[in-house]
Amino acid sequence: MNPMPKPAEPGKVLYTQVYDYLLDRIRRGDWKAHDKLPSVRALAGELQLHRLTVFRAYGLLKEHGIVYVKEKSGYYVSEGKPHDEPAGPEEARTAFSILPAAGAGENARAATRRGSGRLQNALSEIHRIPVLYSFSQALIDPNLLPNLFLSDHVKQVFDRYPKLLGTYSSVQGDEELRELLCADLQRKDKLQVSSDELLITTGGQQAIDLLAGVFLRPMDYVLVERPTYSSALDCFRQRGARLMPVEIRKDGYDLDLVEAYMKRHKPRMFYTNPTFHNPTGYTVPATQRKQLVELAERYGCLIVEDDTVHDVYFDEPPPPPIYSYDTEGWVVYLRSFSKYLAPGLRICAVAARSAVMAPLLTAKSLADNGTPLVNQKLFQHCFESVRLQLHLEKLRTALQIRRDVMERALAAGTGWQCYRPQGGLNLWVRLPDGLHDDRLMTESVRRGLTFVPGTICDPLGEMNGWIRLSYSFMNEARIREGVHLLVRLAEELAHSE
Repeated sequence: MNPMPKPAEPGKVLYTQVYDYLLDRIRRGDWKAHDKLPSVRALAGELQLHRLTVFRAYGLLKEHGIVYVKEKSGYYVSEGKPHDEPAGPEEARTAFSILPAAGAGENARAATRRGSGRLQNALSEIHRIPVLYSFSQALIDPNLLPNLFLSDHVKQVFDRYPKLLGTYSSVQGDEELRELLCADLQRKDKLQVSSDELLITTGGQQAIDLLAGVFLRPMDYVLVERPTYSSALDCFRQRGARLMPVEIRKDGYDLDLVEAYMKRHKPRMFYTNPTFHNPTGYTVPATQRKQLVELAERYGCLIVEDDTVHDVYFDEPPPPPIYSYDTEGWVVYLRSFSKYLAPGLRICAVAARSAVMAPLLTAKSLADNGTPLVNQKLFQHCFESVRLQLHLEKLRTALQIRRDVMERALAAGTGWQCYRPQGGLNLWVRLPDGLHDDRLMTESVRRGLTFVPGTICDPLGEMNGWIRLSYSFMNEARIREGVHLLVRLAEELAHSE
């Protein structure tokens, strides 16, 4: 049995974390007045804890009048507060917490499923390695961006707003920018959203971190795709969440399994990347998107839809966002805009209904008191330009060419397999049989090349036969050279065994 992570807060013992976990679930409405709670044995097994730890947590709940005991039957929820509080998204106001969870003595597998308690970002560590061939960066080559166009706009923006550097943005984001993005989402994606329901964050990563801080507490379940964006996994682990993987396939998810998880475990959140998924490139079909919203409403699970590269498609536009099917406020939509225009501006729009938006604004105010106004105004005036659409069309063509170049270079090797995405920035590549990502990564870094290992994208940490290669950051010649080097290294490793 793997021990549960010890609390990081000085003086906060383990059974009080279990107490907080049970209290929070009662407040959410998972158990109502006079409902029987799990037995000490059952809960200890579920949480992988000693029974005495759970027994002490129940004793503290009983001492505070939150539960009562029926002799030879078990523990039951008492009448009155706290279970009468609302259980919908609006409860985020009471759930706001930035409590870290720590871990000591956990083995590697357990650490992938639960919070390890220390700050870590495996992807960032890879990005910091200086190399000649960077296949780890899911960024667009600066040479593909409209740099001269952006330079011209910088002067225009400061001429129009001469006092721009002398003031802050509002916490929620510049009103003109929110109105512009709101109109764009309504026109292109048919989203029913108002400017009051948009929050501008400093990139998508900040949005994920804010949502985790608002909605997650130690031991909460979070549904995550397998594989998925590794920095999101690290963010959830740092909050002490327990990750529950849902495999993503070419045709989407096993929705029966998703429903079973929601029904049994009451996950607080489902983090999804359904459009040109990172790292696989898969796109979840429209029928499943609608069904996901129905499940979220039925079981009270917040869906966080991360839509980073929605506009980077090669043939047909992707299906409407999951958010477009939501009428009750169970979906939060993260849309990154600056990635394909000016990534350095770090502009992400978060769409959420008022009950979710209110605590997010508080969290944002505590994080940085608002995304820099200069960045927002520069992005606004570039985004509303008629030249943007022309730039996007050229960018899609250039990225599609680079995808094809990378696929052909991989095909020159033996045993390499990949799915052809219809948009996005990455290829999800299966390594030749017998080759693992850790050995290949070690040798690749020595030769000046990086990629994203499949193990860090996997909430179970087991997908060592897969890697993510980004085709967006380097030109065609560098892609050919780098992939040929990677294939050669794999062959050398195979022959050395």
